[in-house]
Amino acid sequence: MRSERDRFMAGACSRAFLLGLAALAGTASAQDETKPPATYKDLPSETPAKFEPTNDGFDHVRREVMIPMRDGVKLHTALLVPKGAKGAPILLTRTPYDAKKLTSHAESAHLGPVLNGYDNAMDVIVEGGYVRAVQDVRGKHGSEGDYVVNRPLRGPLNSTPVDHATDTWDTIDWLVKNVPESNGKVGILGISYDGFLPLMGLVDPHPALKVSVPMNPMVDGWVGDDWFHNGAFRQLNVTWIYDQVATRKGEAKWWTSHHDVYDMFMQAGSAGELGRRRGLDQIGFWRKLTEHPAYDAFWREQAVDKLLTKRPLKVPVMLVHSLWDQEDIYGAPAVYKAIEPKDVDNDKVFLVMGPWYHGQEIADGSELGALKFHADTAREFRRNILAPFLAQHLKDDAPKADVAPVTAFETGTNSWRRMSAWPPRAEEADGGGPRRLYLRSGLALSFDAPGAGDAAFDEYVSDPAKPVPFRARPILPMGYAQGQTWSRWLVDDQREASGRPDVLAFVSEVLTKPVKVAGEPVANLVASTSGGDSDWVVKLIDVYPDEVAGQAEMGGYQLMVSADIFRGRYRESLEAAKPIAPDQALAYRFALPTANHVFLPGHRLMVQVQSSWFPLYDRNPQTFVPNIFWAQPRDYAKATQRVFHELGRMSFVELPVVPSH
Repeated sequence: MRSERDRFMAGACSRAFLLGLAALAGTASAQDETKPPATYKDLPSETPAKFEPTNDGFDHVRREVMIPMRDGVKLHTALLVPKGAKGAPILLTRTPYDAKKLTSHAESAHLGPVLNGYDNAMDVIVEGGYVRAVQDVRGKHGSEGDYVVNRPLRGPLNSTPVDHATDTWDTIDWLVKNVPESNGKVGILGISYDGFLPLMGLVDPHPALKVSVPMNPMVDGWVGDDWFHNGAFRQLNVTWIYDQVATRKGEAKWWTSHHDVYDMFMQAGSAGELGRRRGLDQIGFWRKLTEHPAYDAFWREQAVDKLLTKRPLKVPVMLVHSLWDQEDIYGAPAVYKAIEPKDVDNDKVFLVMGPWYHGQEIADGSELGALKFHADTAREFRRNILAPFLAQHLKDDAPKADVAPVTAFETGTNSWRRMSAWPPRAEEADGGGPRRLYLRSGLALSFDAPGAGDAAFDEYVSDPAKPVPFRARPILPMGYAQGQTWSRWLVDDQREASGRPDVLAFVSEVLTKPVKVAGEPVANLVASTSGGDSDWVVKLIDVYPDEVAGQAEMGGYQLMVSADIFRGRYRESLEAAKPIAPDQALAYRFALPTANHVFLPGHRLMVQVQSSWFPLYDRNPQTFVPNIFWAQPRDYAKATQRVFHELGRMSFVELPVVPSH
């Protein structure tokens, strides 16, 4: 052990050392206060003031330009020009979905990976040697100006001097004057919203616009595309409205609160209340939706099919439709119906229908959900139809494409069919025509009309507290992210619905010969409700045999071929809602989406009828209220629904039957 003296001496030394350090620190501090700070030269920056990539080995040149419109607003446009191009046509897409992102899918020297994404028919563009132009519409992402969803044409709904027709004209005019590699010919194509925009280009087309390819276009937001179907609000789209319209660059993102969105919508009550809780009332487009629940002038005057009937047909157009389009299943056939009569020489209007979901024509088309096809049907379309069609109209030396006026995939037999018109003309139908498929007592289904022995009606109770899910729960949000199945819900097995007490499922006998439908089935219900309002959902279904060789999971499968909803308050007038007289048998007639399908021998036909399709569509409270967006909890009530099938009050689905090949 150390002695006391040792400890004292050690402490004294320590104190002396610390005092010395303090003195030195004080001296240094005093010197720092009087001495000016030292100057030094920093190391030179290793980042250049402006870096210029060499793009060594690139097969294309990228340019980003701001194209001026007639009102002074400039629109951001990405140009991808194949290296060494000369006399090349331009393929234009106008979009609200970020032109830079759509043309930057990969950091690559090659154009294919750069374009490999949604809304780019990449293989057609790259192999065709086209100049690719993708433009942000006004008010979105890199473009100036104000954004208006599906901006209406100049007129009653748009007092400005500009619309998508003028913006397309001005853009094409700039491109043909400022892209030296171009041959002066421009085509425009796109899908969904980007498919609506090629239709706008047809309103007053620039002389250099030689072809338009609207794929799955938004056409009429009330009758059968994105926002309503026959008056029933497609409330799953609130996420799109929030993400797309709340900010210029889509920076605000809808947030999840429930794994199963069925629960989220149920807890909110009405669609309007959910919108209020999420702040949607700040968004101008949302306010327009809630203020215009009926088919008033706001919707009629911007329905594209109606607009194009009033315009001359100057530009060849190929309308591309998906038979199981879960978003815009109305648009392409409606435009075809509107403009085909103008095509007196049968060389300007073309229709292609494939077995696809929304936009699947640019993806892999080998299968859809449980359905398997003979080949990649989307690739067949791009290679055999789209590529030669574009080349004919845009390339200086291309031959005439061997493309039929209508090319339609026939589901059931899984075969492509070439026709002169849609639906097939009388000579092609070869004696076919509308046939009534009657709903019969005992939940039977037959081409024979009800007789004296048929019961008057079948009934069910529709309870808004337990609405029929539009697909098996849990239901994920609308979207295309990894793991989501939104794109294939229209081909979901309908067995779960057919077993519910609030769904009537009418079934035919087993077919002994094929039944082919080509066109729009039309629902004709004679029905009553004990409430003051009601929705009616009608689904035409192909019931597979109990066992299917080679694909066991298809045994007994119930495949929707065509289905839609109708909001009963618009039975007398689409423009004005009226209460339904309780407990009175009333007629409801509405078209279902177009079909090109063969019900094969050994299969059965089924028609399902129900009064909710939730949460795809908002719940009808079944008590009449002026505006369902603002229905209160007290308004939602059970109702007894009756579907009649007796002499004098017959319910049926009118099928456009044609002989099967």
